[in-house]
Amino acid sequence: METTNAQGTWTEVLQEIRKRISDQKFQTWFEPIQVVKLDQEKLILEVPNPFFGDWFEEHNLPILHEILQTQLGAVPEVRFVVSSSYYEQEQTPTVQRTVRKEVTPTARPTASRWLHNLNPRFAFDSFVVGKNNEFAHAAAQAIAKGRGDLYNPLFIYGGTGLGKTHLMQAIGHEALLRHPETRIYYAPSEKFMNEMIQAITVGRTLDFRQKYRNLDFLLLDDIQFLSGRDATQEEFFHTFNTLRDAHKQIVITSDRPPRDIAKVEERLISRFNSGLVTDIQPPDLETRVAILRAKAQREQITIPEDVMFLIAERIQKNIRELEGSLVRISALSRLLHAPITRDLALEVLKVYVNPAAAKIDVTDIQREVAKEFDVPVESLRGKRRTSNIAFARQVGMFLTKNLTAMTLVEIGKSFGNRDHSTVLYGIDKISNIVRTDCQLEKRIEQIDTRLRR
Repeated sequence: METTNAQGTWTEVLQEIRKRISDQKFQTWFEPIQVVKLDQEKLILEVPNPFFGDWFEEHNLPILHEILQTQLGAVPEVRFVVSSSYYEQEQTPTVQRTVRKEVTPTARPTASRWLHNLNPRFAFDSFVVGKNNEFAHAAAQAIAKGRGDLYNPLFIYGGTGLGKTHLMQAIGHEALLRHPETRIYYAPSEKFMNEMIQAITVGRTLDFRQKYRNLDFLLLDDIQFLSGRDATQEEFFHTFNTLRDAHKQIVITSDRPPRDIAKVEERLISRFNSGLVTDIQPPDLETRVAILRAKAQREQITIPEDVMFLIAERIQKNIRELEGSLVRISALSRLLHAPITRDLALEVLKVYVNPAAAKIDVTDIQREVAKEFDVPVESLRGKRRTSNIAFARQVGMFLTKNLTAMTLVEIGKSFGNRDHSTVLYGIDKISNIVRTDCQLEKRIEQIDTRLRR
C-alpha cells in the first residue's frame, strides 16, 4: 500500500475511533501518532516517545484492532517506532532548570555515628493525621519525645500501605533530632532473621547480639514474618527482654494484632500485649484528600480538585497506592505534555475498578431499591424528601458506592443532582445503621444478591 493510500486508510480508522471515545482521549492518544506503513499484514506507527508506545499498547490496542478489522477485514501486526525528534531533544543542551531539593524531615546535627537505617522521607511533618491514625500518631510522638515509658513495646498493626513503617521511622527521626547520639536501628523482621543466620554461619553471633541488644530504640517492622521461625523467635525473645529490662524502647509493626499472628510463641504474644497495642485503619475520604494534597505540595504537582477527589474515591485502602497513583498521573501528564484532567486520571485508575462493578448499572440499583422499599423509581431521582423516600434514596446511594465505580459526584447526579457532601452523608448514615440493625442489613444483602445475579 503506498504512503498516500496508507494515510487515507489511517484517516478513516481515526474517524471511526473518534466516534467511540472522548475528545480528550482521542487528542491525547491518537492525534500525536503518525502512520508509517499500513497494509493488511503490518501497521507501523510513529509515537512521540517510548512510554507513549508502551501505554498505547496496553490501553488502546483493543479498540484499534476492532476498527482495523472493520476497515481492512484483517488485523495487521501493530508495531511502534519512536520519533527521531525524541532522541534529538535528549542530545540538545537544555535550559538549566532549578533543581528542587528533596524535602527532609528537619535539619538536624550529623554527629550520630550510629547506622540507623532510616528513610529521610518518613518523618512526622510528612505524616497526615486523621481519625484513622490519630491515637497511634499521638503514642508515637510521646515515645519519640521520651514520654513513652508506659508504651513499651509500642505495637502498631494495620493493613498494607497504611503508614505503619512511616510512623515507626518518624519516631526514629524525631528521637535523633532531639538526641543525635541515640542508638536507633530500623529493620524489617526478615532482615533481623537473615542477619542472625549470617552471624551463625560465620561464627559472629556475639557481634549480632551486641548490635541489637545495645540499642536505645529497636524499630522492628512486619513481625508477622517471624511466624514459624522458632530459632529467630528465640533470639528475638532474649533481645526483647534485654532491651526492655534496660528501659530501652521497642516499636513493632504487624499486619494483624498480636493474638492473630499464627505460629508465634505465647510468651512473645504476651510481651507484645504488655505495652500499648494500637491500630491504623484505612483513611476516610477527607483524610485521603488531605494526603493527596500534601503529596502534591511536596512534589510540586498542580492537580484540579475534582481529580483529587476522583483518586481519593477510587483508592480507599492503601495510602501507598493512593500517593503512587498521583505520581503516575503527574508523570503521564508531563510525558504527554497534557494537563491533568479527569479523563487522563481515569486512564491510570482503570486498574482500581472492581470487574464485578462494571456489570451493575445505577438504574438497576434504583429499580431494585424502589421495589424493596415500595417507592416509585422516579422518586429516587427526584427532589421529594419525605422520610421513606429519603431513606430509600440513601440506601440506593450506599449500594451504588459499593457496587459500582461511580464517584460521589456521579452518584449525586444520578440521585436528583445532589452534591457530593449529601451523598457522603447518606452513605455514612446507612453504613452506621447496618452495624446495629440486622433487619436492614439483611434487606440490603438481598438487594445486593439480586443485583449480582
